[in-house]
Amino acid sequence: MTGHGVGYGDGPRDPYGADGYGVGVYGADPYDDVPEHRPRARRRRRRGPVLAAVAVVLAGGGYWAATAGPLDSGADGGGPADPEARRTAERFLGGWSAGEMKAAARLTDSPAEAERILSSFTEGLEIAKPKLTAGRARADGDNGAEVAYTAKMPVRGLGTWTYEATLPLVREDGGQWRVRWELGAVHPKLTETEKFRLVREESEELDAVDRDGGAVSAADHPSLAGVLGLGGGQPQGAVQVVDRHSGDVRSTEARFGPRRDPGDGTLRTTVDPELQGAAEAAMERHAGGRNAGLVALDMDSGEVLAAANSPAAGFNRAFQGTYAPGSTWKVLTTAALLNKGAVAPETTVDCPKYLTVGKQFHNVETSEIPGATFREDFIHSCNTAFVALRGSLGDEEMTDFAERYFGIGEEWSTGVPSFDGEVPVPGDETEKAASLFGQGRLRANPLVMASVTATAATGTFRQPVIVAGQEPSASAEELPEGVVEQLRALMRDTVTEGSAQVLAGLPGDVGAKTGTAEVTATGPNNGWLVAYRDGVAVACVVEDAESGSGDAGPVVRDVLEAVG
Repeated sequence: MTGHGVGYGDGPRDPYGADGYGVGVYGADPYDDVPEHRPRARRRRRRGPVLAAVAVVLAGGGYWAATAGPLDSGADGGGPADPEARRTAERFLGGWSAGEMKAAARLTDSPAEAERILSSFTEGLEIAKPKLTAGRARADGDNGAEVAYTAKMPVRGLGTWTYEATLPLVREDGGQWRVRWELGAVHPKLTETEKFRLVREESEELDAVDRDGGAVSAADHPSLAGVLGLGGGQPQGAVQVVDRHSGDVRSTEARFGPRRDPGDGTLRTTVDPELQGAAEAAMERHAGGRNAGLVALDMDSGEVLAAANSPAAGFNRAFQGTYAPGSTWKVLTTAALLNKGAVAPETTVDCPKYLTVGKQFHNVETSEIPGATFREDFIHSCNTAFVALRGSLGDEEMTDFAERYFGIGEEWSTGVPSFDGEVPVPGDETEKAASLFGQGRLRANPLVMASVTATAATGTFRQPVIVAGQEPSASAEELPEGVVEQLRALMRDTVTEGSAQVLAGLPGDVGAKTGTAEVTATGPNNGWLVAYRDGVAVACVVEDAESGSGDAGPVVRDVLEAVG
């Protein structure tokens, strides 16, 4: 295509990649001020629990059976609950999730006690931004109800503790529903005789092996020290159930940290030593000391073949970064549009210089492609064309689609701590427009985007794992075959004719998508590139970048050249 000036999309000048939608710094370490999250000196001997183990001391309240959980509405004859009871439960869970304990407690029949317990539980266990989702609701007599819920509790610096519980509700004389306050409403094992305690430890140095059984060391692969905790001194811990009076440990509810072979204590990984070496060499060669992360996946299994960070011993951006994915997200947006039949590759979707939806969106250097096809919009990464298609998807549709087909929104059990992506329902039309091309409140990292790439190219979501034998916890439906064929063609054309020509010339089946995500209105961008070649999917982000192809492109090319 000619006649539209220098490079389109996310090429060296990136006329379409950055969008002017500045919403904060996405690449920063989210726990930068948490001492236990910072790199520590290597230790060979295991340390005991931190001197002051965090305890949650809760008193009073009633008792709820430890076996409580999601309820089958017909399990014991209970019928559907009053919709108002469910709405009350959802408001309670929403207040708790938002940290508004007083507001949540006002929805119970014991506000003062509820506020105290909720605050003590959440703060004492160092839980940040819990995600609480209401499930089945059923009637319990004429004036009672029970609403099951799932709790995802991110324990600061360690990982996510997931459990299921039930809220009991009662209808008062005036007809208003309240949560009947009981300790078991917070967790089934929280009782008058047992409480929870968070214990933090530092891991001992691990003996680890790669997928071929060869030894993996921090000296040979420094990036894996942060990913796997090879050098020791990495945070790990547990949530324990303890006796309120004696302090004796009754059970362990959750463990955090690398999981080892129960036989010989060896950490058996899925890492490919040659690809890992290529990834770390590429980072050192091209990142230039900037913050960066990369993940390479086996598309047929979801196994992590390589994970690299820059700096190698720094924050694990590859697995735990929280970035706006920029235009690489157009892979998923396009999958949703194609699946719905809203567009086809040859559909005309104009690419204007500007488009206003609450704010003015534009393409860098105010470039345009008059009369463009959707194929041209994709391979040259035109933001305004995607903004124009916002009415083709409902407000919640992208959130639902991402979880249904790409597994984003579920908790992934990778074997090590990971942030598994976030696709919030947009708050307004402006945010919705921005989210279609990877900005707004979307959050991802190389692990998530390598998985998105693998799913788009194969049609099947396979939850990533890096510890051999790790049982995946997330699943998703198959993408329709026709959608996959069109996605692969678009990603292939992006390499041969579009913004990812940095990969042109690589032999084999190669497809890609570039992205440049704005961090602040005036500061540098984050450069992204996602790609696949011969069964391997790779995603890379480089901070302080000009473009995806120019900064992340050389890193990804070196890694894909090592795919044999």
